[in-house]
Amino acid sequence: MDIKDEQDKHEKRKREEYRKNPMINFADSVNRAQFGDLRGLTQGGCLNQIITTVIIIVVLFFLFQFINK
Repeated sequence: MDIKDEQDKHEKRKREEYRKNPMINFADSVNRAQFGDLRGLTQGGCLNQIITTVIIIVVLFFLFQFINK
């Protein structure tokens, strides 16, 4: 439960920083676009992580099938 509280505090601090300085959000977006971070896609509960992972795998499967033909 302590880990969840720490994550909530971290998110709250992030939101406060975004309100104080809106360009931070833009800089974070650019950095994530350059380096990629799939953990952002799978934040949430277990079911959300499973669904997102399955969708990514299915898209990659169809992409590779399309490229190989």
